Amino acid sequence: MNTTTQHRSYESLAQAADRTGVSIRTLRRRIACGQLAAYRTGRLIRVDPADVDRLLTRIPTGFSRL
Repeated sequence: MNTTTQHRSYESLAQAADRTGVSIRTLRRRIACGQLAAYRTGRLIRVDPADVDRLLTRIPTGFSRL
């Protein structure tokens, strides 16, 4: 029998803020309004790094006029 298990990783709000440059307060606001899923373990709040990354939107670059 061949079974594979994917390991999900979570990070604290402080880790997510440091990694992305988004403030902890902003992350908390996104959790409160439902834009970011969060998981509580006792008093600790954890987020999935992939969910945090999805909050970031790429801004297209402009063309230089020659």
